[in-house]
Amino acid sequence: MPPSAVRVADVSAASSVASPAAAPAGRCTDRWGAPGLDRPGHVGRSRAGRLAGLAALSMAAALLAACGGDDGDEVPRRSIGAVRLIGEQTLPNDLQFGGTTVGGLSGIDYDPAANLWYLVSDDRSDKQPARFYTARLSYDLNRLQPVQIASVVTLRQADGSAFPNRAAGGVVADPEAIRFDPSTRGLWWTSEGDRALGLDPFVARARTDGMLSGTLPLPAGFRMSPTQETGSRNNATFEGLSLSPDGKSLWVSMEGPLYQDGALPTPSSGSVSRLLRYDRNGNVLAQYVYPLDAIPAAPAPGRSADNGVTEILAIDDNRLLALERAGVQGADGNFTTYVRLYQIDIRGATDVRSLDRLTGASYVPVQKRLVQNLNALGLRTVDNIEGMAWGPKLPNGRDSLVLVSDNNFNATQITQVLAFEVLPE
Repeated sequence: MPPSAVRVADVSAASSVASPAAAPAGRCTDRWGAPGLDRPGHVGRSRAGRLAGLAALSMAAALLAACGGDDGDEVPRRSIGAVRLIGEQTLPNDLQFGGTTVGGLSGIDYDPAANLWYLVSDDRSDKQPARFYTARLSYDLNRLQPVQIASVVTLRQADGSAFPNRAAGGVVADPEAIRFDPSTRGLWWTSEGDRALGLDPFVARARTDGMLSGTLPLPAGFRMSPTQETGSRNNATFEGLSLSPDGKSLWVSMEGPLYQDGALPTPSSGSVSRLLRYDRNGNVLAQYVYPLDAIPAAPAPGRSADNGVTEILAIDDNRLLALERAGVQGADGNFTTYVRLYQIDIRGATDVRSLDRLTGASYVPVQKRLVQNLNALGLRTVDNIEGMAWGPKLPNGRDSLVLVSDNNFNATQITQVLAFEVLPE
């Protein structure tokens, strides 16, 4: 159904975390909106007018340089030095909306024109059909207000049918990331595939009513093999997705390594995963290597642990934010989650499109810098954070960032929404 089809409902069940307001930061005005400046083409005809106009244009050029402006594009200029927690909200695990259980929220994105958020569930149509939600979030420098779910929309195949579950067979969707596309007013989302069923991961293009309108080609080396250790590992594929700021390309991140690229991370050693850059037509423009951390702690004897990239978010043409999430199982069977936010830079990194396998190959990975260890924020719980999106500008002109966790429809976990102020470098 369309996003407006279901009424808005207040669904928060947790108090907000408040922190002192940061000092206001300087902010650039509209590109040609500085006081006393005319827009191009409005310079007077007299010599004095022409001189005044030239002076105004010179001042405008100086202001544009200070603001990071260029030849008329409207790509946001962002700088990320650190982040400051504004607040936290949680959604009840038993929350029902539109006949569905709200949970498994693995991706989030924001449409600024509509002031609307998109959240995708990773339900493989086991509880209800694969779907996404729209929501309203409100926050300022000091508080995140209760989250309001606005609608639920079923993800549909090209023939209009809902995606089936694993018992029914067919193409089973495992949605993990979602992005709103301002240029088309549509959506992009990823599915992780299913190795046992021989289903490959994919990047989908869809309308906001959930209807599939196409998928991007998958490079051969990423295909799933149910019988051989080659290609994508199960549950370690297309977890992250981001549009470039200019909207001309898409970034897709693997959660973990391809079989031919090396072993999974362990508590004593890290690993690698791949970043793919597509153009809008599905051509792979580049691939880069992301160095994964070692798992931060050892699991209890006989228990499991993992670490991987759960989301990416483009900053500019060369830099992205990346979330690394590790889960370490204790003797009671429950997991402790470790989440780190990194800034990565592709400049100087090797384009590895031509490398069928990274094991034994020579290459330069992307650079990474720790922005925030979420376990150091003093939160009572850091859950399974898998979604990340830019939000609206804050009252002081700074960027905001919102994260969301996937509770895996598990009673011992929570759906956690965190809002941050972005502090520039």
